[in-house]
Amino acid sequence: MILGLLDGRPLPRTALDERLAVLRNGPRSTALPRPGSSEDRQLIRWVAQVLLTEALCEAVAAERELPVTASGTASVAASVTAPGPARLDQQAAVELGSITAAAYEGSAAVRAVYDSVTAEVEPSPADVAHYRALTSRPPVTRWHLVLPDGTFEADPDTLPTALAEALRTAPPGEWVTVGPWTALLLATLAIPQDPDPAPALRDAARRAAFVRWLDHERAQRLTLVDGLEHPGDPAQPDNHHRH
Repeated sequence: MILGLLDGRPLPRTALDERLAVLRNGPRSTALPRPGSSEDRQLIRWVAQVLLTEALCEAVAAERELPVTASGTASVAASVTAPGPARLDQQAAVELGSITAAAYEGSAAVRAVYDSVTAEVEPSPADVAHYRALTSRPPVTRWHLVLPDGTFEADPDTLPTALAEALRTAPPGEWVTVGPWTALLLATLAIPQDPDPAPALRDAARRAAFVRWLDHERAQRLTLVDGLEHPGDPAQPDNHHRH
């Protein structure tokens, strides 16, 4: 019985059964759908596609002679019990899609192929400028103050109102005393609120490029068999389609 085909080569269903067993006996088993339900059949096909994605990237990593850790070079069946340490944030997982995100987190081969495929991807200057135009905010003002017992930085709006007004109107370098407070305004600082958007945009562009590449490779090289929910179906090996 097979899980699917990679370049026409059959991949055994054993890997799928082992991965499902790990899930169903794991700490989150109570959150899984009831075996035999329509939701359970969807889960089975989802896990199958994660496995096929891992297998495809293992093959690509070997073809490109990419450095992959031991957990990434194992066979699909062996890798089911050795999830990788990578963890994606919510935005990255959404942009990759649940199947690819799960494969990325669980397989060093997927991560190695991701790095190889997207190594040259960069956001365009126009994208960076557009992002800045949409998200830019004015700098935040901070005062560098000197007190009798030391120095510190503060937002003027957080100071006592009377002290802040006196500091604004005092000549540069002059001490002011208002009630119990004595201070000198040493410098006014403008703190940028907007970090450089290029790294975040590059990460998003890389994820989009990888999704496009992976969709093409899946269509060209992978076949997911029908009838995965019914492993006893004798027609299963001959009844398949591309995914």
